[in-house]
Amino acid sequence: ELDRDPVTGMRGYGTYDLPAGSWSDDTSMSLAALRALIDKDWSCDSVMNNFVKWIENGEFTATGEAFDVGGACLRAIKKYVQGNTSASECGGTDECSNGNGSLMRIHPFVLYAYANKMPFSEWLEFIKNGSALTHAHDCSKLGCLIYAFVLFHLLGDANKDSIALGLRRAEYHLRECSEIKRYNRLWNSDFANLPMSEIRSSGYVVDTLEAALWCVLTTDNYRDCVLRAVNLGEDTDTVAAVAGGLAGALYGYDDIPTEWLDT
Repeated sequence: ELDRDPVTGMRGYGTYDLPAGSWSDDTSMSLAALRALIDKDWSCDSVMNNFVKWIENGEFTATGEAFDVGGACLRAIKKYVQGNTSASECGGTDECSNGNGSLMRIHPFVLYAYANKMPFSEWLEFIKNGSALTHAHDCSKLGCLIYAFVLFHLLGDANKDSIALGLRRAEYHLRECSEIKRYNRLWNSDFANLPMSEIRSSGYVVDTLEAALWCVLTTDNYRDCVLRAVNLGEDTDTVAAVAGGLAGALYGYDDIPTEWLDT
């Protein structure tokens, strides 16, 4: 369908009956996390409380109502509301908890760690704990860590070589992780040369991270990167959110199309 009618700009009233420019759960959860993190007395509870406000009251949304809520995220938030589990232990640890729901909103945690110059071992735990709020399986936490390595390097030196460097460092430092083999395609030297037909853009965390990185590596500006992510189909909002976070660090705010910002 997208091959026949590719997305070329902002569209409204698609899968959900919302006007153009409305953001989805990815951005809402990122805003909720960011709002908690900018308070000096923030805690895992304050992040989860903001997630509750998002679900129950529509805060951090474009339209006043939460929509497209992932199953693993919803289960974790409900567990927190029930009050029997600490915020840091709400995320599922089963195989079905390896959707992209923590990867899609880990960006603010990485920015926080980078801006505060966290020691290496400290930010590794920080990112893992940030994932575990909703997704505590090692595979999900590993996806967030790989993303963090890449984003850290892009923030330090905004060029595509930083992506390769971030991936190499991730491979080295995370090589003992039991789930690392799931991400093996990322270490292949010809990963960026894979045809679109071999890139999966599903809600599985490995697929989402692969697709997002592929979109950044195979385009040369923010607009083309995000549009390529959307036109892969499947979980379009999340792949574009993850890719857009990296592209923003690579190309800067000024490279975001003005018409998109206006919309």
